[in-house]
Amino acid sequence: SFVVVFGDTGMEFPDTYEVIGKTKQQCFEDKIPFYSAKSHISPKESWELFGPPSRTLRWCCSVHKSAPQTLKLREITGKNDYAGLAFVGVRAQESATRAEYEYENYSKKQKGQYSYNPLLEWTSAEIWLYIYANDVMLNDAYKKGSARVGCICCPMGGGKASYVECKNNTDEVSGYIELIKQSNGRHSINVDEYVKSGGWRARKNGRDLANNPNHCIERFENGYLTITVENPASDWHEWIKTIEVSEDTYSVQETKTGYIARLKEEITKQSPLLSRLFRQVFRKAAYCKGCRVCETNCPNGAIRFVGNRVHINGCVRCQKCHTIDSGCLLYHSLRHPQGGTPMKSLNTMSNHAPKTEWLIAFFEKKNEFFSEHNLGSEQISFFKRLLKDAGLAEKNQVTDFAELISELGWSTDTAQGLLLLNLAYENPQIEWYISNFDIGRMYARKEAEAMLIDHDVKLPVARSICVAFKRLTETPFGTTLRWGHVTESNELVRTKCTVSDPRVVLYGLFKFAEKCNDYKEFTLATLLNNSIDRD
Repeated sequence: SFVVVFGDTGMEFPDTYEVIGKTKQQCFEDKIPFYSAKSHISPKESWELFGPPSRTLRWCCSVHKSAPQTLKLREITGKNDYAGLAFVGVRAQESATRAEYEYENYSKKQKGQYSYNPLLEWTSAEIWLYIYANDVMLNDAYKKGSARVGCICCPMGGGKASYVECKNNTDEVSGYIELIKQSNGRHSINVDEYVKSGGWRARKNGRDLANNPNHCIERFENGYLTITVENPASDWHEWIKTIEVSEDTYSVQETKTGYIARLKEEITKQSPLLSRLFRQVFRKAAYCKGCRVCETNCPNGAIRFVGNRVHINGCVRCQKCHTIDSGCLLYHSLRHPQGGTPMKSLNTMSNHAPKTEWLIAFFEKKNEFFSEHNLGSEQISFFKRLLKDAGLAEKNQVTDFAELISELGWSTDTAQGLLLLNLAYENPQIEWYISNFDIGRMYARKEAEAMLIDHDVKLPVARSICVAFKRLTETPFGTTLRWGHVTESNELVRTKCTVSDPRVVLYGLFKFAEKCNDYKEFTLATLLNNSIDRD
């Protein structure tokens, strides 16, 4: 026997709800139990609470899909450690990301659950042939022009898909567009253009959200990691139960509006993991409003919410509740950039990104290049900046690293890989491409420009940065290393690099260690853990 569980995000297409209604009736007639799993937080409430979701802040999937389903299945089975196998309808043809999916996985789509993708290698033609041959019930949204049907106003959409969605579901889309406009805290931009261009989809934190005070400020001072919490939303005494920390290593001092937590700085250096967990305890305490994602991550039933208040009992400190972006989805979505270092300008190349012939001349002439080049004054100025960031030149003198690159063959994938690693850490513009362009995804020029504008870049500069990407891909970065390319329709694409020399990977690990206070002893799990706070 089996049951049917509909994961109702509250943001489905009206046509989807029509199909669900028919399916529910079929289940009733066939005496098949039918359940709906839905968050106790409405979509409108969550968008106002978290801010609109974006391509990198996809809190909505956890809050409205994964968590309610897990809670419902625990209720049905009576098991806190319920583990199930979900059959998922994703296909490799749908996106470059999905093309990398495996048939089976554990805990990737949903914590503690198995997923199986039986249709992974099916083509669209095979799907439609099967539907018609077997008279499978069809969602009318497909008949109206939608190629994929998910949630209304999904940040992963855009282009034609969003146009069709809006035309067919104008009222529903308009409600979310209004929430996006209301959330915008910047007065320097045209909010209608911001929505139209899809700039809201590029949000990475809560810096530009309206009415978003900072409730958790972290800094190092006087030998302590100091965390100032203002107007906390939940009880830190509950969250501290989830980590193992000696009471004589930290303190919590109450203030009029909250408290200040301190952890000895030497402890943070000795145990980066404890440092991360300690921060996350107070992020949870500062922001938790009971979305219940932490509860679903706990396989032991130790976390319970009564209303929005958390109660933790019988915790075995498995730390599964900490395997969430920044430790708390709400904090992660609303967080303010911290630290005293001003943001470096992204515009490091202007309209003068390097050309292959410039690089050829540099490696042929070396020190003489700086007195014998035929570049214009602005061209040489920006090229020198690139050479410096790549570690190739300093004060019109080639470096030992440049000599090494020359010996390796500067245009080989090994040399290009080493150069890219240096630039990724030292050049803000290269770092921005890497951090913001998902591998394999095509970005229309206007979308890429909107993403840059969301980083406080002016439109003319945003255009220059997009043009620079194309020129970079015409050098060995693109032709040999395969770092990226620009399509005939002018879409920007970052691709997986082709590196044959393992020394490039080793060099990358040393660069990583340098940026972590020269902390050269770390496990693979630590390396891959993006939730760890690093300097």
